[in-house]
Amino acid sequence: MEHWEFVGRADELARLRSVATSESERGLILSGVAGIGKSRLLREAVTGLPTDKWAVFSASATIASSGLPFGGLAQILPPDPPAGLSPAGLLRWAAEALHTAAGDCPIVLAVDDAHLLDPPSAALAHLLVREGATLLATLRTSEPVPPPISALWTEGLVGHAELAPLHTDESQALLTALTGGPVEAGSAQRLGRLGGGNPLLLRELVMAAVRGGELLPAYGFWRWTGRLMLAPSLAELVDARVGSLTAGVRDVLELTSFGEPIGLPLLLRAADPADVEAAEERGLIRVTRDERRRDVSLAHPLYGEVVRRRCPVTRARRLLATLADLVEAVGARRRDDLLRVAVWRLDSGTAQNGALLLDAASQAFARFDIGLACRLASAAHDATTHSPATHDATTHSPATHETATHSPATRKTATYSPATHETATHSPATRETATIHKRAIHKPGARGPGPAVELLATALLFADEPEEALAVLDASPEDGARWATARATVEFFGLGRPEAADALAAARHADPADAARITAVESFIRLQCDQASRARELAVGVLGNPAASDSARGLARCVLAFLAALAGDPDGACELLTTAGADSAAWRRDIPALQYALQMCEGTLASVSLDLPAIDRIVTAEFATLAQIGGFGFGSGWVSLLECRAAWLAGRTDEALRAVEQACAALAMTRVYDGCAHFARALIAAQRGDHALARSSLEIADSGAGHATGLYYAWRQQARAWTHACAGDPATAVRLLLDVAARLRTAGFRAVELLVLYDLVRLGSPELAAARMAELAASVGGRATPLLVRHACAGTEGEAHLAVAREFSVLGYQVFAAEAAARAVQIFRTDRDPRALGASTLLADLLARCETLRTPALLAVQPALTVRERQVAELAAGGVRSREIADRLFLSPRTVENHLQRVYTKLGVSGRNELAPALRLLPQ
Repeated sequence: MEHWEFVGRADELARLRSVATSESERGLILSGVAGIGKSRLLREAVTGLPTDKWAVFSASATIASSGLPFGGLAQILPPDPPAGLSPAGLLRWAAEALHTAAGDCPIVLAVDDAHLLDPPSAALAHLLVREGATLLATLRTSEPVPPPISALWTEGLVGHAELAPLHTDESQALLTALTGGPVEAGSAQRLGRLGGGNPLLLRELVMAAVRGGELLPAYGFWRWTGRLMLAPSLAELVDARVGSLTAGVRDVLELTSFGEPIGLPLLLRAADPADVEAAEERGLIRVTRDERRRDVSLAHPLYGEVVRRRCPVTRARRLLATLADLVEAVGARRRDDLLRVAVWRLDSGTAQNGALLLDAASQAFARFDIGLACRLASAAHDATTHSPATHDATTHSPATHETATHSPATRKTATYSPATHETATHSPATRETATIHKRAIHKPGARGPGPAVELLATALLFADEPEEALAVLDASPEDGARWATARATVEFFGLGRPEAADALAAARHADPADAARITAVESFIRLQCDQASRARELAVGVLGNPAASDSARGLARCVLAFLAALAGDPDGACELLTTAGADSAAWRRDIPALQYALQMCEGTLASVSLDLPAIDRIVTAEFATLAQIGGFGFGSGWVSLLECRAAWLAGRTDEALRAVEQACAALAMTRVYDGCAHFARALIAAQRGDHALARSSLEIADSGAGHATGLYYAWRQQARAWTHACAGDPATAVRLLLDVAARLRTAGFRAVELLVLYDLVRLGSPELAAARMAELAASVGGRATPLLVRHACAGTEGEAHLAVAREFSVLGYQVFAAEAAARAVQIFRTDRDPRALGASTLLADLLARCETLRTPALLAVQPALTVRERQVAELAAGGVRSREIADRLFLSPRTVENHLQRVYTKLGVSGRNELAPALRLLPQ
């Protein structure tokens, strides 16, 4: 990790090399902040220049050399200048020395940190450019530049450009290079955001996280816990960039770090305008325009971490209270001001409004900022019960961040104070937080858990801390439907206990609204346990209960939407989900987990409908971004599984495998859905021909599978069947699929049954599926259904398979398209039909769009050739005559013909003109 390969900066690197080798351009100077990668980029640019064509002189100026004549370029000049020369003579001597060393080659002068050049060295660089040399140099932003260097671009002799921070993709590539392996998507985004596109700071972040045990491997990915370890080297780097501060500029920096992004008018009211100007001039803060507003934020995310941690507790509390007062004084008009003010009040010890805190907790939870939702929900309960221990239990020093608080996800989508940025939402810090919450929530004489405690318990559940969530509930009096449903939710989704549904069924509540709430949650749990009939009955009962709340109705609609999706009624499912989502403001606080239930329903509908546009909408929506960046394991894993599904259908199996392994990493801490990710991994591995990975994934999944994911038994059996097929046991695969199809038929899950039956078609047994699939065509919606059925019923009509393949391809189902085309090729070859050539060409084009695929349908047209057979076939396909092939390979012409006949038989072609497309179908 001390050294890493050069990544990113492709455009900048190409530009530098273009200038270095250009006959018309005389140079390029790059400016940038410390650590942005200027020096490494400059080295990479000149390293590849051929020394026989260009005379490359590289120097690096330093503070130590800046006071010595020619000290900045001493590395490239002769050691002993002649005595008695005037300054002008010395300049001429130095220039002649470099021209002599260059000989007839053009000079390329590469100077790192040119702002530190001493005056003679700067003058020499200027003179060399005027005499035809090319200058490539770097400068540090906001540092004074020697006049001879600045004159080069002001006079138009060389170009000048600002080196921007790394893009997101480049930061992620650098993370991979630093860790030596892929980094889980959410972790990569959070680390990349903290690094701010600065390679040096990102490197220090990663090294600190690895040394502190906060960046850990999981299923082939590095996963960050979210806890930020500010190593001394990292803090020193930030200190060097911030530099010494006056008291006024320090106040500006602290106010901005606690309140960013903060409106410029508010900052000017809280601090001296002259100090605000000074901070902006020094590059410590950045003013951006958002429509009619001007917001101020720190120039780099890590400035805030260092500033907040070093700010004394008393001053931090004063500044936070000041920020809250300022925003409240102008009416808290912005969308996120409620959350900002609540956080500031909480951290300043001035939080007394329980309703404000609860509203803010709900808002934080809605954005999957789990740690902050825990803190705010706990504080809301404390304020409601008027406990004197409220602030002692829930308020911590913003400077030390000992409590898990809001994550980078919030900072992207909200505008409240990042006073405790970037700490884990589900890290070991959350365990500390939960213990604090347990102490704070247990209030003698309290009347019941209330929405604050339920929200806290749900947030802890989403943070993969189900035991802590149960402890929170147990510390509250057992009173009412809210307590019962919160506990059942934690027990089932956190600990995988299906008996939680029975506990709800046994609960008795006279109030009809309470009864409807309990019934709705029981219905959702019954659904997950594969008790579909009972789940439907309960959900319908909730919708028929006039006393049912909006939240209970929303959850019931999610259950019915799940069932409609599985039954093949996408339109009905969409209508139910739209109605449930429209009431989100009403139910978000009442049943917090409903928000995730809605996302699960939408994803399931898109998955079973093979609706690629819908999957794309889900994975690019705000939920996916928040889930991945915020470290929300349930949500991040679910999004990754959908990404895997879409990539696999499109034939991008490398991408699908990466996505499913990200899901395994994201769900590693959960106890209920971890197995689902490994079953999906087994399925992808099997269809890539990797039986060892498929088998090991099944073993992991089987060891963790329980009754809590009974609804997903079809996916498990499909993975098992494909693993058997990959191992060369199609008979067992067919038997497993027939068994699960029969079970799905009994349950009425027609959409899933159709997909399972289609697997039989793909495995070469369409006769076992075609009739039933034709029956299902009338009741299963979705644009993929007619094509699946037509493929199953195509029989031995090669042209029918070919037509289906083309239509599959248009819809984006490249795997299905390739397999249909392969079947057409197989039929045409068997019949010695000349259409085999066109079918082979189509199949080759489809496979070119796909990554690794080793399914039975494709292997049937990809027979193994010996090395010699392949050599002969490739030469023959290239138009080489048999006698020439014999001469090249030292064979007899008869042996060549024998090889060709065996190749024709294996590939099912009739002659040389069909060899080229047939060979393209074979793996390289």
